[in-house]
Amino acid sequence: MSPQDRTQAWLPFQALSVDDVMKAWERFLAGEVLVTSVISTALLNSWQRSLKSGVDPVSRAAPLAVRGDRLQRLRERNHELLEAARGLFDSVSQVLSESGSIMLLTDADGIVLEAAGNLGTLEAGQEIRLVEGGNWHEDAVGTNGIGTALATAAPAYVHAAEHFCEGIKSWSCAAAPIRAPVSNKIIGVVDISGPPNTFLVNNLTLAMTAAQQIERVLAEGAMRDRLQLLEVCLKRVSASDAAGMIALDRFGRLVHAAGQLPTRGIRIGEPLPGLDASGEVEAWAERLPAGFRADLFQPVVADGKAIGALVIVPQRPVRSSSPMEMKSEADSQRNSFAYLAGRSPALQAAMDRARQLAARRVTVLIEGETGTGKELFARALHGRESENGPFITFNCGAATKELIAGELFGHVRGAYTGATSEGRAGRFELAHGGTLCLDEIGELPAELQPVLLRVLEEGVLYRLGDTRPRRVDVRLLAMTHRDLRAEVEAGRFRRDLYHRIAVTRLKIPPLRERGNDVDLLIEHFSQQLAERHGVPKRHFPPDVLDALRAYAWPGNVRELRNVVESLLLVGDAVNVSCEELDEEIVAERAPSRPVATAPATPAAPEPASLEAAERLTITRAIQSVQGNLAQAARHLGISRSTLYRKVERYGLESIVRHADEA
Repeated sequence: MSPQDRTQAWLPFQALSVDDVMKAWERFLAGEVLVTSVISTALLNSWQRSLKSGVDPVSRAAPLAVRGDRLQRLRERNHELLEAARGLFDSVSQVLSESGSIMLLTDADGIVLEAAGNLGTLEAGQEIRLVEGGNWHEDAVGTNGIGTALATAAPAYVHAAEHFCEGIKSWSCAAAPIRAPVSNKIIGVVDISGPPNTFLVNNLTLAMTAAQQIERVLAEGAMRDRLQLLEVCLKRVSASDAAGMIALDRFGRLVHAAGQLPTRGIRIGEPLPGLDASGEVEAWAERLPAGFRADLFQPVVADGKAIGALVIVPQRPVRSSSPMEMKSEADSQRNSFAYLAGRSPALQAAMDRARQLAARRVTVLIEGETGTGKELFARALHGRESENGPFITFNCGAATKELIAGELFGHVRGAYTGATSEGRAGRFELAHGGTLCLDEIGELPAELQPVLLRVLEEGVLYRLGDTRPRRVDVRLLAMTHRDLRAEVEAGRFRRDLYHRIAVTRLKIPPLRERGNDVDLLIEHFSQQLAERHGVPKRHFPPDVLDALRAYAWPGNVRELRNVVESLLLVGDAVNVSCEELDEEIVAERAPSRPVATAPATPAAPEPASLEAAERLTITRAIQSVQGNLAQAARHLGISRSTLYRKVERYGLESIVRHADEA
């Protein structure tokens, strides 16, 4: 059925004149039995629901449900819906203004969250409380576009006298419900209202189209959240501290399951039994099925909002000295310098320095561009768990400051909204007697930097909400891709904390400085990944190796690994060909050409800091793919969402735009 057909299907009230409908309404209130030949069945049903709900037919306006702080909190709870509709409201406000109409967005209860359009109509709407905070549910104000759309779970057009309340009969409204992705649950309504002289048959079509556009934006956001959640999940499952794990999206549905689970019969795409998907993600820990422990429930946060959660099934308890049953993240196969592949002088120099530091229980700041292998060096510095205690990692840029505080220092029961009922140890306590590896230390919020400094200086911490000191003995390894000294000068990182964590520093060389290590790593990844995926190992001929050597590898070792993995999985021939390589890789292979006629171009200056190097690397990657951020993220070896944040951080929007236009 086309939008026009659907519109006609929901315009059963237009057969009679306004005067005829008004007379039918008066007869209905007088208790006369109306037949559907007089008014439509849909309108009669709505009037009957309104009367049964106790709505006063002579009411002049809708009730005002919320105002002030309560309205603000309601808008915050519906932030995602408002954001999805923002672009639509901006684009149609001028058109609506010229037509004398207004557009409204409500929540699932019919309470208006947003209104835009003709200023005169908006002002007139205040008289009937067709404003933010007004309650237009059918139970509250009788037959109207918003309330009837909610009552019937379908688009609705209510014109003039068809309204149930007398004071609203000088309005016309067309409304369509908005449904959440996947669950199909109604989460709001978009409505177009105005005086009866603004009535157009196309208004309902416009409302339905607007609702569909908002639903598309929500679906795209849900898919981005799902991909981010799976990315976190895949990173987490690579560690060896879990016998099993499940990932839940923000609707409580299972999106990934791995390993040994205590509960059988959970299917992908279905809600986890017992969860209240309408509540806060952090509160789900209290309602997990039998076999899953609340203290191993981990909300996943992106861009300041919870997009889902992981529930870990521990492999085995740790030693009794640990305050929580959770195994170290140490991996006997990876916690060794033998796992670092490469023979270049630059890498060997970094490894020699790391071996010197490994024997000393000293704090180390590990610096290097994204994808250079900083965590591998951290694991090698830690060494064997049996000798050096647990190895615990945490990414300081992966959550809000509240969650970071809870994750690092732990909390007691009721310390904050979403805190577990039993309390939980933080990463510092889990790493007691061993190593705590903090990734992206430069992302640590300013409010938590003095707390971290105090714990490092005193060896004592307090869980959130607790007054009891807890002593910890932890070796800190901090990792960053930023130039922390520049961050200190810019006032974004505490100078005293910098000097505390930079007792010794270890710089990991980028792949472009490692010469023939590219060949060695290609062979290493080809063998390793072929075995993992059960596919034949492929041969890399000299012309392909030449192209791969000439490429700058902005994503470093991680990007190289991704390229090799892609070539193994998508190609069938024994030999890899240059035609299979991405254009930006082939483009950087220097062709043979005369150079005598052109003046020499001075070499670009070396970046002055790690942060400048990362900015330059990202710029080159974006330019090499003509502004395609998805492709750039893949070659950098980072997620698209991470690349978006870095583009914004470094102000590279114009680079993206110009590269796309080139």
